[in-house]
Amino acid sequence: QVQLVESGGGLVQAGGSLRLSCAGSGRTFSRYNMGWFRQAPGKEREFVAAITWSTGNTYYADSVKGRFTISRDNAKNTVYLQMNSLKPEDTAVYYCAADSDSWYDRAYEYDYWGQGTQVTVSS
Repeated sequence: QVQLVESGGGLVQAGGSLRLSCAGSGRTFSRYNMGWFRQAPGKEREFVAAITWSTGNTYYADSVKGRFTISRDNAKNTVYLQMNSLKPEDTAVYYCAADSDSWYDRAYEYDYWGQGTQVTVSS
């Protein structure tokens, strides 16, 4: 069982930066593949980024590639999402997710979810 808690969201102007954190519980957190997703009002939850537990390989949606960076600190049981050059279209609730089998770009594949943190980018 893994419990996830996101933090770091807020209001930022376009072009600004935010760093989201996802703190996980459990001794085996380091063996979970982690993903970040986001959901804007009236839209489906969409993949943002993922990082594997074994190799640390990272994967990104085309819409955030070159602007966002996912990383993890297993000693702190925490995954980060550094978001730079933010745009108004990045406005959404951001969720982290964990899965023991693999990384996925499909939300339904993940076993555990956090409660989400709101990111609002003003123009």
